[in-house]
Amino acid sequence: MMRYRSYLLTFLSACIVFGSWEIAGRIPVSYAFPTFLETIAAFWTLLKNGTMFVAYFETLKPLVVGVLISSFVGVGIGLAIGLSRMSDWLLSPIFVVMQTAPLAALIPLLVMIYGIGLTSKVAVVIIMAMPVIVLNTGGAVRNTPVSIVEMAQSFLGTRRDVIFKIILPAASPIIFAGLRLGVSAGFIGAILAELKITPTGVGDIITYSRSIADYPSMYAAIMSIILLAVIFLNVLERIENFLFKGAKHVYASD
Repeated sequence: MMRYRSYLLTFLSACIVFGSWEIAGRIPVSYAFPTFLETIAAFWTLLKNGTMFVAYFETLKPLVVGVLISSFVGVGIGLAIGLSRMSDWLLSPIFVVMQTAPLAALIPLLVMIYGIGLTSKVAVVIIMAMPVIVLNTGGAVRNTPVSIVEMAQSFLGTRRDVIFKIILPAASPIIFAGLRLGVSAGFIGAILAELKITPTGVGDIITYSRSIADYPSMYAAIMSIILLAVIFLNVLERIENFLFKGAKHVYASD
């Protein structure tokens, strides 16, 4: 019953948002603000003529590469930060600065170093995604229940056993949540790179549509980004819930 209620509330929320969008477009609040129906029509046109698929083929390349690098390297660095106080002192400030630094100001520097190709765009995705993954992983490892670690050590468990059989399984739910947040940040980085470095992929649709005042297509491209990100994050959330559905109760006694 609660599931159907959740679906109903989600549907009502969507109706309110899209209905308000349609009304605002018909008033109109701005000549550059199309109605929801015009945007949907433009979205369908972009799908039908294949423009959207070609654009996402380009957009997903730096996103996938950047997120994969951020995930594997970020979890490794986060593990080191959580296990070693020296690594924490040395590395944590770097990722805190990366997370708070204005990315738009760093993009010209990246272009100067790596050019305007794929490497620069991957670097933008990594700068956006990796700090979230590293800091979440480090915090999760650092906050592993001490009593569980001490129990493993009392049974003569090696450091390797403690890390791979105690700490990582205990920290996995928060690490996975960090990965989900990192993917979300990576989406932002990929689109920002396309808008600020070279207009390719979905960023090219947005830039070109704006230049010729085709605002329904511009909003359709923006809406497609939001839609894909929501779908992808919901899939990751379902995987997370499936893998760690009992994790919240494992250490209740602590």
